[in-house]
Amino acid sequence: MQNAKSRSGQLPTSPSQAAGFTLIEVLVAMVVLAFGLLGMVGLQAASLQANRDARLQATAINLAKELAEMLRGNKNQAILATGNPYLGSFTTSPLIPANPSYCLAVGNTSCADEAETARAELTDWLARVEAELPGARVAICQDTAPYDSDGRPQWACTTAAATDPIVVKIGWNRATTRKAVASTDSAIDQATRPSIILPVTAGSTV
Repeated sequence: MQNAKSRSGQLPTSPSQAAGFTLIEVLVAMVVLAFGLLGMVGLQAASLQANRDARLQATAINLAKELAEMLRGNKNQAILATGNPYLGSFTTSPLIPANPSYCLAVGNTSCADEAETARAELTDWLARVEAELPGARVAICQDTAPYDSDGRPQWACTTAAATDPIVVKIGWNRATTRKAVASTDSAIDQATRPSIILPVTAGSTV
């Protein structure tokens, strides 16, 4: 009678047969769940990277604005056509001006003149840039073409007139989760192009 029911198409009622059928379902569910978890892990990694980039971007913008305020506060030095202590290109660690000054450090009384104040401000500012941005690179120059013909930011500074605005350029190493990128895109990730460009006119608003 049982054999007849089995041949008629009814599901088997044997405990061993039922357990085997359930195990297949569990295995399929585990595989589907594993793929879902892998996707969630990748999404979380991308989210963490985006949050890190946003934090570094905000930090760089604040640092650039801070330097702009220093330039405005010491306008007589910031508008110099030659011998401007604020101008320079800083590409290697440690980021430090050619003639550093520490007259603004704790324990010192005051700076001798406006030029030394400018050098001290730049010395302190560059140290903080390097501490807060990985692989930081900075260029402060008078530049009329901070972007190339393709509209991408560039480190090179054009020869400008003394009346042209000072441009603050900041870049840093930006990690990427992309395994295959074009050379033009990977350059941005490796700080060979500035990420922040801020034009400043000493004594006025940005």
